[in-house]
Amino acid sequence: MPKITIVETGLISPEPRARHGSFPQMFERMIRAADASASFATVRLADGEGLPDPAGLEAILITGSSAGVYDDLDWIAPLERFVRAAYEAKVPMVGICFGHQLIAQALGGTVHQSERGWGIGRHVYDVVPDNGVIDGERIAIACSHQDQVIEPPAGATTILHSTFTPHAGLLYENGAVLSVQPHPEFTAAFAHLCCEIRQGSVPETLVATAKDSLEQPLDHADLGRAIARFLAKPRKS
Repeated sequence: MPKITIVETGLISPEPRARHGSFPQMFERMIRAADASASFATVRLADGEGLPDPAGLEAILITGSSAGVYDDLDWIAPLERFVRAAYEAKVPMVGICFGHQLIAQALGGTVHQSERGWGIGRHVYDVVPDNGVIDGERIAIACSHQDQVIEPPAGATTILHSTFTPHAGLLYENGAVLSVQPHPEFTAAFAHLCCEIRQGSVPETLVATAKDSLEQPLDHADLGRAIARFLAKPRKS
């Protein structure tokens, strides 16, 4: 298993972080459950740490964030350049939620707030057959987002979709980049907390339905294994 460099683009506030871990810690747990040999380095971009040269990295994972990819933050443009350089070097790279959107935007796609509003709780996505990465016909994963990839970049194929999120998973033509909108790294308890955070800003019925949905099984382990396999692929020449 290559060393995975996690680019931390969002910070969890101290109290929930003490209970559930940081985003990098969540991903480490998810990937080690699939491959105990996995090792990690973290770039704390949200804390101001600089990005390395992606060509020297073995594998990359870009986390979620409360930021929007269109926000006027001084680290967004450097991260887009990092993504483009990693894409050209064909470094195995995965983006989750914000990471999914940032990769799409960096490579020419369109991202903005969806007219469908907030997606929270357990969502079920259709899996495009024979995509080579994610198995099965449907997959149920927790999500927490308002922004979406509205138009994927040229060369990106949609492999996960739903009525609410038409481009929930993208596989890129260089064969080394995968991104998904939902959060397979979340536990059900943390996904429940994400629903509670939305109380007062979204309809109460949506929060209640989302909480109830998390009582049903989640396929996080299946998607976690698919991501671990993808990041372990040898770099393409």
